[in-house]
Parts: sequence; C-alpha cells; structure tokens
Amino acid sequence: MIIDYNIKPEDLTGKLDRFWGLSGEKILRIESEYNRDSGAPVYTLNGKYTSQGWTEWTQGFQVGSAILQFDATGDETFLKIGRENTVEKMAPHISHVGVHDHGFNNISTYGNLHRLMKEGKIPQNDWEKSFYEIALKVSGATQANRWSQTCGGGFIYSFNGPHSLFVDTIRSCRVLMIAHQLGHFLPGENDVRISLFKRGVDHLLATAKYSVYYDEGRDIYDEWGRTAHESVFNPNDGIYRCPNSQQGYSGFSTWMRGLSWAMLGFAEELEFIDTIPDDEFKKIKNKEHVISKLIQAAEATCDFYIDHTPLDGIPYWDSGAPGLVQLKDWPARLADPYNDFEPVDSSAAAIGAQGLLRFGHYLNSKGRTEEGSRFWQAGLTVVSRLLEAPYLSMNPEHQGILLHSVYHRPNGWDNIPEGYKIPCNESSMWGDYHMRESALYLSKIVSNEPYYTFFNGII
Repeated sequence: MIIDYNIKPEDLTGKLDRFWGLSGEKILRIESEYNRDSGAPVYTLNGKYTSQGWTEWTQGFQVGSAILQFDATGDETFLKIGRENTVEKMAPHISHVGVHDHGFNNISTYGNLHRLMKEGKIPQNDWEKSFYEIALKVSGATQANRWSQTCGGGFIYSFNGPHSLFVDTIRSCRVLMIAHQLGHFLPGENDVRISLFKRGVDHLLATAKYSVYYDEGRDIYDEWGRTAHESVFNPNDGIYRCPNSQQGYSGFSTWMRGLSWAMLGFAEELEFIDTIPDDEFKKIKNKEHVISKLIQAAEATCDFYIDHTPLDGIPYWDSGAPGLVQLKDWPARLADPYNDFEPVDSSAAAIGAQGLLRFGHYLNSKGRTEEGSRFWQAGLTVVSRLLEAPYLSMNPEHQGILLHSVYHRPNGWDNIPEGYKIPCNESSMWGDYHMRESALYLSKIVSNEPYYTFFNGII
C-alpha cells in the first residue's frame, strides 16, 4: 500500500460525521426489521442481515454496535437498545464453555457499558456496575478454563478442540485481563487459584511464537509477518505439529482477517501490559521479555499487512488466494471489489486499521517515532479509504455499514450477487462493529476525549 503521510485525524472529521449518521440509521433498521428468532445476525444477503449456524459469536457485535453509537453521538436511544439487549440476549455468552469468543461477545457489551460508567458517560450505579463486573469475571474464568498445556506454556483452544490454537483468539485475552484486574481468578480442583493474568500472558506468547512467522526458516513459506489461522498441537504432549487454516486458503498462506486480528490483539495488549506494575510479573514471566515478544509480533504482522495489500490498503481475503495470479499487477492498483477472481475483505481492513493506529501510537509513546509514524499514518490511510465509496454503505435499504466483507470463502458461505463472479456488496456484523470501533477511536482523538482502550476504568 501507499501510505499517506499528510493525512491527520482532523481531516477525517466530515467523513466521521457522515459515518455516524449512516451508522445510526443502520442499527435502527436492523433493530426493527431483523427476525430475532433466527439467531444472531452474521452477514447480509442482498443487503439484509441473516444468520449462519456455526456459533453465536456475532451477537455481541450486534448489541455492542448500539453502545458504540451512543458513545460516539450521545444519543440515548442507542444506549437503551444496548442495555436492554445486553440483559435480554447476552447471558448465555457469559458461561458459554464451547467457544473461544468471550472477548468478542462480552467486552463488546458488558465491557463497553462498564467502561462508559467508569468514564462518566452514563450515571454511576453500584448495582449496575456490579452486574457488569460479575459478567466479566465469569466470562474471563470460563474462557481461561478452555486451556491446553504446551511445553513451557499453553493456550486457549478453539472450538475445534484442545489441539487447536486460533490466531483470532488473541482478542479474547482482553476478558481474561479485565477479569484479573477486577480481582477474579479461576478456581480449579482442590480450590487451586489459577491466575487469569498468567493464562492471558501465556496465550499471547503462544500466539506470538506459533501463529506468527519471522523469516526464520520454519518452513519454505516462512515470511516476516505471515500468520497461520490455526496452529495444530498434539494434545497428548503439547508439542506443536503444523499450521492449518479453517477460513483461509491454506496453512501456508495468510488469511488476511486472521492477520488483522493478530495486529490489533498484540497492539492493544501492549497498551494494557504497559500499565501493569513489574511486581505482577514476578510469578509468571519477565515483563521485558513479554513486551519484546509482543512488539516483535505486532511489528511483523503490521509490516506484512502494509506489504501485501493493494495501493489503498484494502486487502484481498488471503495473500495466497489462487485467483490473484489472474489479477496480475494487483499490488500496484487500488483494490477492486468487483473483479472476477478473488474478493477483497473490508472487515480485515477495519480490524487491521485499528491495529496499525494503536501500534503506531504505542511506538510513538516509546520514542520510536519513525516506525510509529509509519504505522499510524498507514492506519489513517486505511480508515479514510473505508469511510468512502465503494466501502461505505450509503444505500438506506442496505442494513450493513461496511461493504465488501467476506466470511468463509472456502465454504462458499458468502453471497455472490446476480451478475458477479465473486462475493461483493455485502456486510458482516464483525466488519460493521470493528468499523465502528476504528471510527470511535479516531472520533475520540479528534474531540480530545480520553484515549480509548478496552480497559478504561479498570486500571
């Protein structure tokens, strides 16, 4: 991609204002039109949200979108929607033992509402605050119990089973960290107190070690910053076996949304760990070692994103997608969501943009301004592009806000509209939510609000 080094957050003010106006209309449309009996909305089909039976991992994004809308605009209509739907829909997600998605569902809902109360954006109410905190504690402990031991550490295993480390699970570490900071732990056999913080840190290190490549010759496709969607282990002895992919093209190419999850996950955990006193690390890991590993992983994945996206920073869905050869000089052109060979994935761009912004901000705060400026400006470049056509959905009849998102290309789940050869023109609930997160991040910077993190009010 070509990074715009001249763009500033304030330059996006008009685009952000337009975005939040459209966003509110979309949320209200879904709220009034979507059939709740269908399950959680996942992606759009001809502009209307529909479900897709796999897990209910997108419910929190639907509910959380209304909470972000309130945070950005102050319109209490959306606070009411977010509060009521959190109570009505989210309870099963707190204690769901079958998924690795607790950080997605419960930080987006209970976590955001708790943050808003601690920031003073909603009235202080001790009982309500306790309600959010209990939910976050239980969610963190439930997630931490989904544990596979490896040599020297371990990881939160995916819904595929104890052998499976997913790169996207890094964002679920947020709920372990918050639950720990709220004073919680995982009670084990014989009342052993298992540290949620230690399990969170161990998972971060496992992801950095096994999910990310550093041009060190692990295989012939080893390239700086490449990620594997799934890392496979022998559950009998915890030994790493091989890379794999569920939603990407292969274990030896990079599923770009998985890469983006890693970019954002490492960046926001660096922000969190920076606030933790050194003595909290004494019983688990060396703090400097942990930080160095997370910085390396964040830098590698952000570099890979910049080097493997078209000129405008909007990626195709997988770096090794076979149809890219038909697009020939695709890195030297703008991304084309309407081509005949491979779809772009705007949701990966929305997630990755926030990762670039946060990591750039982190490096700048540490005095590494040359690298920090590169990532920060890359994030601004991507967000600016997503806030305009053909990615911003301005059709009032379309329920999505971010167009050209892809869910599961190998399974063929994504809609191919009549007259096209690849999926396009559709939205996803995670893409819409993370576009709102990235927009909120910049909106707060433009309006000089306190810096936005998932742990505001916890530290």
